[in-house]
Amino acid sequence: MNLNYRHLYYFWVVAREGGFSKAANRLDMAVQTVSAQVRELEASLGQQLLKPSGRGVVLSEAGQTAFRRAEEIFQLGSTLIEELALVGAQAVLRFSLGLPDGVSKLAVHRLLEPVLRLPNLRLLCHEGEFD
Repeated sequence: MNLNYRHLYYFWVVAREGGFSKAANRLDMAVQTVSAQVRELEASLGQQLLKPSGRGVVLSEAGQTAFRRAEEIFQLGSTLIEELALVGAQAVLRFSLGLPDGVSKLAVHRLLEPVLRLPNLRLLCHEGEFD
């Protein structure tokens, strides 16, 4: 059995909103569509997740477990998005330097010390003869 994450998301929104009408409004979908998606999730899991209660719904015991896991899953999804945004923000700095053979390597190292402390630095060193 594969979990349909879209169905899980609809269930999660219904549980958070406390009912199908509020969830459908938040999702900008028809109540019948949201209800059908949650029923499909319940059928695939073989568990009733929501029970009618007045004008809304409450979580069954299985629904409480599913809701806790859905909270974790969707929190991880948010964390993933945040972390990936940081990856792009932390661009790698590339630094290339060409020096003639006569310059002391120790002097070069001392000159570069402040640069070497920069985060995300990728230093490219090439040795060769100048034409």
